Amino acid sequence: MNEQISRKEVVQTGPQHTVKRASILDDAKLKQVVDLLVESLDEDKAEDIIVIDLVGKASFADRMIIATGQVDRQILAMATHLDKILFENGIKKSTMEKSPDWVLLDAGDIIVHLFRGEAREYYNIEKIWNVDISEASEVSTEAPQE
Repeated sequence: MNEQISRKEVVQTGPQHTVKRASILDDAKLKQVVDLLVESLDEDKAEDIIVIDLVGKASFADRMIIATGQVDRQILAMATHLDKILFENGIKKSTMEKSPDWVLLDAGDIIVHLFRGEAREYYNIEKIWNVDISEASEVSTEAPQE
């Protein structure tokens, strides 16, 4: 017999299986590229850089990087540097969307959000993934251990 499950029960209990997706990069290459991106952001004076592991939590990417820049020109320069790194590491199809307050880079396995300070507070993406900016030093770029 087919048991009916209410929408409320699904929301409260979450999915009953882990989210699977086909990754473009293997774990070692993913870690290498994420490390290069974080290093580039650090060199470009980005603030509050965090990396969120999305494996098993989302089907659209494996890692999300969030960082803050001071002004729109700095944010755009950071995004351009990141796009170059992605291209040099074999990720040729990245998409960039931008506004005066933020830039989004979608590289398939890696999503990068670059914000001005006020916009980052407004959108508060970390809260969606239950990560505080203060936890940034605790968030690791390493692959999850099973």
